[in-house]
Parts: sequence; C-alpha cells; structure tokens
Amino acid sequence: MEYISTRGGAGVSAGTAILKGIADDGGLYVPSSFPVLTKELMKEMIEMEYYERAAEILSMYLTDYTKEEILEYAEKAYSRFDGDPAPVIKIEDIYLLELFHGPTSAFKDIALTILPYLMHAARVKSGEKGKTLILVATSGDTGKAALEGFKDVEGTEIVVLYPAKGVSELQKLQMQVSEGENVHVIGISGNFDEAQTLVKNIFNSKEANEKFKKLGYSLSSANSINWGRLVPQIVYYISAYLDMLGCDEIKWGEKINVVVPTGNFGNILAAYYAMKMGLPIKKLIVASNSNNVLTDFFNDGKYDANRTFHKTISPSMDILVSSNLERLLFEFAGRDPKIVKKWMEELKTKGEYTIDKAELAKKLPEFVGYMSSEEDTKDGILAFYDMTDYVLDPHTAVAVNACYDYQYDTNDKTKTLVVSTASPYKFSKDVFEIITGKKEPNAINAMKRLYDYVLIDVPSNLLELDMMEILHDIEVDTQDAEKTIFSVLKK
Repeated sequence: MEYISTRGGAGVSAGTAILKGIADDGGLYVPSSFPVLTKELMKEMIEMEYYERAAEILSMYLTDYTKEEILEYAEKAYSRFDGDPAPVIKIEDIYLLELFHGPTSAFKDIALTILPYLMHAARVKSGEKGKTLILVATSGDTGKAALEGFKDVEGTEIVVLYPAKGVSELQKLQMQVSEGENVHVIGISGNFDEAQTLVKNIFNSKEANEKFKKLGYSLSSANSINWGRLVPQIVYYISAYLDMLGCDEIKWGEKINVVVPTGNFGNILAAYYAMKMGLPIKKLIVASNSNNVLTDFFNDGKYDANRTFHKTISPSMDILVSSNLERLLFEFAGRDPKIVKKWMEELKTKGEYTIDKAELAKKLPEFVGYMSSEEDTKDGILAFYDMTDYVLDPHTAVAVNACYDYQYDTNDKTKTLVVSTASPYKFSKDVFEIITGKKEPNAINAMKRLYDYVLIDVPSNLLELDMMEILHDIEVDTQDAEKTIFSVLKK
C-alpha cells in the first residue's frame, strides 16, 4: 500500500512514511485506500490475543512488512503490558476502554511500544546507514512513552520537548528520570502548541535538516503526525468491538458510539479510520476540555485557534492546534490536496479557517463535539467515584461527561465505548483533592494517600518514581530550544 501526502506529495511505502514522519511538502501521510474488515476476519479475530489482532490489522496497512515480522514486533511490544493491553470494562451503562496498562500508564504506550520495532525494520529495509533522530513535542504523555519506547534502540537518538509548566508533576518527573544513553529531555517556557510548531518548523527547515545531516542524523517523529504512531491506535477500536461481541454485549453489525477525550485529534481519528474499514460506528463524540477549539469546529464549522489558552487539570488536551485534523480535512475535501493546503495556509497566517457548517454535517455526520469545563470535570470525577467506586483520570472524566451530555441531549440509547486514556495516579494531586476534599502538595505523597483512600493498585512504574534520580533538568526559553537541541546532540 502506498502513502500519500495530505498536501499532494508523491506516494511512498509504509516504511518510508514511518521513517520520514512528515512528508517533504509539510503534509501528513495517509493511506492511499482503506482496507476492508470482512465478517470472516472479524470472526477469526474474536478468539485471538491482542497482539495477534494487532498483527492482522497492521499487516493490512504495512504491506512492505511481512505478517510474521509484525506478529513478532506486536508480541514483544505487548508483552510489556500488565495483562490485556486494551481491556473493555463495563461500568453502569457505559463501556470503558482502558488503555493505561502499559509501561508508562497512558494510552500512548499502545503505539509507542511497537513503533521502535517498525522504525528499526524500516531503517534496515531502506539501507539507512546514519542515525535517526526522533524529535517529539509532548503535552504530557507522549514524551515519556516515546522515551521509554526508544531508549537504547540501535541507530536512534530521541529528543523530547515539553512545556515545563504545562504538564502534571508526575508527567514531568516521569520524563526527567528517563534512562537510556540516547534520550534527551528539554522543558520549554511555552505551551504545547509552541513546542509542536517548533518541531514542525524544524522538520520543514532546509537549514536545520542540513545541520542534522552533518551530525549524521535524519529526522523522524514519534508524535501522532507519524503514521507509525497512528496506525496501531486503529487496532484497539476493532479489538474493543470484538471483545463486546465475544461477551454478547452487542450483536453482529450492531453500531456503537465512541467517545474520545481529544487534543491533537489522533486518537479519535484512529476510530474514524476503523469506521472507514467497516467497523460499525454510529457517532464519534469529540470530548474537549476548556480548550474547546475542536468542539466549536464540529458545532459551527470554524476552526479558530485565536483564543485564550487554558492550563487545565487534563493537560494532555491543552492544545489549540490539532495537527491530525488535517488528515480528516483531507477526507472531507474529497482527498483534494489543494483545498487542504489552502486551509492549512490560512491556519498558519490567520490562526483560523472556516468550513460550511451544513456541508460539514452532511459529509461527516458521525462527528459531534462536547466540552467539559474545569468544574464539570472535577464534578464528573467525584460523581462517578461516588456512584461506581471507579476512579477516572481528568481526561477520561471529560469523555464520560461528554457521553452523558450527548445521551441527555439526544436520548440516543446506542451502546457507548468511552476511551480511558491514563491512570488517575498520573494526576494524583488533583484527583486526590477532588475525591477527598484534602490538599496534598507533593504528587508522590498524593498518589500514596489516594491509594489508601480508594484501594486501587498503583502502577509499579509510578511507585518507583520517588526512588529514581533526576537525569534531565534542562529548561529553556522556547526561542532557545532549537539551539539547545543541537547542543545536547553534540555532547
């Protein structure tokens, strides 16, 4: 299968798309077509382990890899998880898809444990001799998951940029203690949008690329702009549907709704791609926090990033420029790259673009948007715990609120899958205060006190944090970040 750019560039193989990350014209790679999920294949996969399902689905997209290769990579990647990588838990009348059982307790682990294998194999297949530099911007969870996935991987170096004051204390600590000879972590004074813009500008800078080339590096990314990060996320939507079928919670062909807490739009885009393959999905509910640029877009057709940036208790969603929306716009525009380029240029120069609201509803009727304020998110965590004894992290709480708001507005009785993206212990200070009404200024202590209160196991990778040495404490002004990247690489 070939991969084409949303902005019109020539097609490339899956391996090349994964190695490059971003197309030469600044666009994002998308598959030239979508493979079809047959009923026969779905039936075969019901009895399979998660890694086997992953191999079946990924091999439909990554056609320059053999199925045997992908099966090996998936088995190795998902053996690092605590049990099932993506279990579906029924709580009251919703189905929670838990994606936080990996090595860093966030959904990014699903893709970032297998991506290093895919990237290394692509390097071998292409005859790449130099090193690959993985350049990552993170709003919280991607950074640690990428550092963990790529540490000490042969032929790679990884640099993660994060907003120094825009992630939770535990997210920051997770990155700062990251081990590995090839890992580098840099905090910046700006927010995630500024970090992401910086990374994109570096990718598109001939001068920067020449400098990296002289140092022996070719650039790639582990953000969801990279197809290799996005494609493994398609798997867990299909797997969740299979699990619901296997437990007789739904019937063959029965449509479900899917609710996703959304920032950079990659996670819900993967659900849309699963639907394009034939997965029976009725509605895709975009759940935003106070940075509700996506909710407004799906409700009125205007994407406007010229608004106040809110620092929230769901920091991984504190994003105003959602990069993966470009891939959805490509489908909306009938795969016409000229139209997409026009919108992206308007976004770059004016910070906004507008699409006809009626046309948006006609062509993408599956999508609806809801937002949850800070107070609503806090109330949602407490109410859900009081009702079920289940502790939601702030991002998942935004999604649960969106689920209930949508159901109230529409009286839609469709069974609903809500994506649960992180362990609540990653946001221990906020969650502890919300549930107990008490403050605990230290995140590690808050995590332990939260456990004493709710008696839900703390992931071992988080328990170990206070015993680990801080190895990365660089924090710089955003304008100095590029210079700092070259500085740490030269060392």
